[in-house]
Amino acid sequence: MKNIVVLVSGGGTNLQALIDAQKSGLIQNGRITCVISSKEGVYALERAKNNGIKTRTIVRKEYADVVAYSQAILDALLEEQADLVVYAGFMTILDELVVRALPNKMMNVHPALIPSFCGKGYYGLRVHEEALKKGVKLTGATVHFVTEVCDGGPIILQKAVAVQEDDTPEILQRRVMEQAEWQILPQAVALFCDDKLEVRNDRVYIKN
Repeated sequence: MKNIVVLVSGGGTNLQALIDAQKSGLIQNGRITCVISSKEGVYALERAKNNGIKTRTIVRKEYADVVAYSQAILDALLEEQADLVVYAGFMTILDELVVRALPNKMMNVHPALIPSFCGKGYYGLRVHEEALKKGVKLTGATVHFVTEVCDGGPIILQKAVAVQEDDTPEILQRRVMEQAEWQILPQAVALFCDDKLEVRNDRVYIKN
């Protein structure tokens, strides 16, 4: 049984998708053992507490710089004996010391089809604003392993979502969450916990 630690900064809708997947049996060989938030008082912490999951809060502004903060996060992940770390709306880019310590053991969900609309500064509504500006007909979500390159790690799963002509960034954001993020993030976590993911030459292969 693998220990899953989820990093959050906000409402925790992707965390809820993982909790639901664990309860339904989609995630069978892993369990969420801890939720770590970069902010106090966010609803994701309530979601965790309501489901009997341990929580920790490590506030970014209490640390002098990103390296010190990243070390605090890494120390917590090691204390929690994390086999898998999931970014679920975690809004802080950590120093590379964390991913170097946990190679191919950290995954993130991004609300676009990488390599489109990704990288530093592309988060939240901005991703969907830029997709609509470009007039793309398809967008979606990507689950990828976290590396030293922001949104640049090996892609695990992707799911496309159609863009409608009357979409606003807010409407598109919701559709991408419902139709893509909340589906493929639990699937990717389940595959990891079942030891079905293999990374070779920066590509992810799913074992039968």
